[in-house]
Amino acid sequence: MSESAKRVRSKINGVHHPVVDFWRREVGGISSRNFSNRFSASENLVLRLEIYKKLEKHKGCVNTVSFNAEGDVLISGSDDWRVILWDWQLGNVKLSFHSGHANNVFQAKFMPFSDDRTIVTCAADGMVRRANILEGGKVKTSFLGLHQGRAHKLCIEPGNPHVFYTCGEDGLVQRFDLRTEAPTELLTCQSVDPKRRNMEAIQLNTIAIDPRNSNLFVVGGMNEYARLYDIRRIQRGGLNGSTHPADHFCPPHLVGNEDVGITGLAFSEQSELLVSYNDEFIYLFAPDMGLGSNPIPASSKSSVSKSESASSPKDENEQSVPMVYKGHKNSETVKGVTFFGPRSEYVVSGSDCGRIFTWRKKTGELIRVMEGDRDVVNCIEPHPHIPVLASSGIESDIKVWTSKAAERAILPENIELPKQTRLGDGCTVYLHGGNYWHNSSRCKAEEAGVVQREKENHPVEEHVLILSAPSIMRAAMRMQLMMAMVIAMRTSSLKNYFGNEFVNICFSPFRNQTNALFFFFWVLHC
Repeated sequence: MSESAKRVRSKINGVHHPVVDFWRREVGGISSRNFSNRFSASENLVLRLEIYKKLEKHKGCVNTVSFNAEGDVLISGSDDWRVILWDWQLGNVKLSFHSGHANNVFQAKFMPFSDDRTIVTCAADGMVRRANILEGGKVKTSFLGLHQGRAHKLCIEPGNPHVFYTCGEDGLVQRFDLRTEAPTELLTCQSVDPKRRNMEAIQLNTIAIDPRNSNLFVVGGMNEYARLYDIRRIQRGGLNGSTHPADHFCPPHLVGNEDVGITGLAFSEQSELLVSYNDEFIYLFAPDMGLGSNPIPASSKSSVSKSESASSPKDENEQSVPMVYKGHKNSETVKGVTFFGPRSEYVVSGSDCGRIFTWRKKTGELIRVMEGDRDVVNCIEPHPHIPVLASSGIESDIKVWTSKAAERAILPENIELPKQTRLGDGCTVYLHGGNYWHNSSRCKAEEAGVVQREKENHPVEEHVLILSAPSIMRAAMRMQLMMAMVIAMRTSSLKNYFGNEFVNICFSPFRNQTNALFFFFWVLHC
């Protein structure tokens, strides 16, 4: 029998059949590695994913989950400022310790080839820290560096037990080498528009390293561009020199859109770049889909002659169109996005509706929606070797998903938006988990206290008021709660940030003090 005939016989309806592949492996017709990859990438397994364990120990939102290299230990970080190491198969806590941070832990990862004894973390306090696990289970934490603002993400150089990168809301990208005393400040992310480069830095939410070329890393934040940098091209002392990205990635229709930002980035095993936008979709870029090192912003295109635009090699009409993944909702939090499968066959993301969405990477077709959280799913982490997922969000637990369902799941007919709760006539409350996203003003809850900003494209009388739970409690202790109530009675749009949940309220201004008191007693009760 010819080789092509064998390949045809191993498929049923165009899909590799596990029984046929198993037989071929036993008779030497397929290698064990190929069999394992085909088995792990099977859509049948994806459609049979269901909750295997709920890991419950944290006392706040779980903002990060990550497996070790072997895949037998899961690490998590939370709003309770603690880091926990789990035996996820048994559901047991192996080790729990205080991270040393003074605010929510946003990322915690094992350094490779450290015997799982070196952990690096970053958090809402802007600090970057290291934790060393000593004999007897004791943990020593130490300060490594600082961002001016929240530090949302870090990424580790593949296979390097010493080097990792961080990014923060100050727009700064830092390179840490655990063998040195201080980090290297590589660059501060600026606008591509020359007229705005001397303005505030672009706040960064996420960073990722190409697994096939560790010299390349990409950052994204409060801007439409995913910026790709080559560490070899970055000048030492780059903050005082030129550190232009090697490439920019953005869907053509979003170029010049100031209302979008990037919340998640991921590289596939083929160096494809996955970009998740707030209030938009997820896009997949091939390495050759970039806009170049110096893309022309939309605001400047009107000043470019038609002949120059037509001759530009990066003209929008000539650009390849990235694959798009739709169906989820990404508005309220800084959500990650990831690939699933041994060869990145699937794309997975959380959603504001509390579900986990899975698409086929090649076609963009949505194939699976799973209920992952009562509020919002922020983190999805695939196991490094087998078809297992870990997810977390606004709830304080972690869910581990394995393919143990007896029946294949089917897509729901309707995917509802986040639930609404009524507080009375003219008052609507939207319960969302999250960190700081607000689409019209991009305001965020500040630890300093009450923050008030005018909404864009609205009358001056309308404002966005942001309160954090610590701020409310401190204000109450200082007898300043009445002042906040007076402001609330004059506000037509109010956003409250308490703990880790946003409450958006769209209502006509409070007409009397009784309604205002009712609202604030409700907030304190929550």
